Formats: sequence, C-alpha cells, structure tokens
Amino acid sequence: MKKNIIYLTTSLFAAFIFILFYIGLEKPNTYIPNQNNKKIIQFSGEDLFTGLKINSNDIISKNKFIIINIWASWCLPCRSEHTNLMDLKNIYNVTLIGLNYKDKSLNAKKFINELGNPFENILTDPNGIISIEIGAYGIPETFIINSESKIIKKFIGPLTKRNIKEISEIIKQ
Repeated sequence: MKKNIIYLTTSLFAAFIFILFYIGLEKPNTYIPNQNNKKIIQFSGEDLFTGLKINSNDIISKNKFIIINIWASWCLPCRSEHTNLMDLKNIYNVTLIGLNYKDKSLNAKKFINELGNPFENILTDPNGIISIEIGAYGIPETFIINSESKIIKKFIGPLTKRNIKEISEIIKQ
C-alpha cells in the first residue's frame, strides 16, 4: 500500500512537471517591446564625413517622416539589406538617416563608398549609447519617425522587400 502511494505521488508529480514544460514550449520565447508612438529621445552625433555635430530635432522637424537605420560595416545582415535601403532612397525618395553603430570611421566610409550612400546624413555612434537610448538592442534596426518625434514603426533585422513595401505605404499616408 505504501509503495502504491509513493508510486502514485511520483507519477502525479512527473505528469505535473511534464505539463508545465509542454505549456512552456508553446509560448514564444522572445520579447519585443512595443515602441510604436513612443517619443524618440533627442540626440546628436557627428557626421561621418564632415565631423559636424548634427541634432536629431533639426532633421526630424524638417520632414514629415524620417527613417533611421542603425548599421555597421562589420555587420553581415547590414550588408545584405543595403540594396533595399538604396531602393528605398531612389524609388520612394524618403529621408534616410544612418546611425553607424560601434564602427571604425575608416571601415564605415569604405562600406559606403563600396555599396553606395542611401543616407542623407550618417551619424556616428562609436560607443553605441545613442542606439541603445533610441531603443535598439541589435543591428540592423530601422525606425520610422514622424515630425512629432514619435516612433511609427520599428523593424528588427535586415529590411526585406516586404518591409520596403510596408514603409512606402506608411509614408504615403
């Protein structure tokens, strides 16, 4: 009798643990914070080519929408998305701002000279603080910002053709 109670208790406990793990497998394990309509912080950075200080408010206030793309020359997904950024600039004529993340200036310039420059300005972020304060936690990441400095949409990872279509629909509104 005592042996049966131990067996039953152990079996129920094992079944309970199995159910907990099974339920845990069904839930997604990534968390992406919703940053839509969040006001972007004011920031300034040096232009990659001229070294001049550029304030984000000056750029944002002049345009209905701007697109901030965080990239680096050492980032392979950034290289793969670059043709899509070129298409976005050439076809849809949007204001693209590049934020060069933890990169050497010489490498970033070589990257742009090799692949083309879709950006109106490229700001340097040598220690990554601007990117983190904006809300990025990896690269590449792309933000659509309206004239009120609010984040309309955030794209994590390299932009695809589908993302470019979605961006064009947002900026046409």
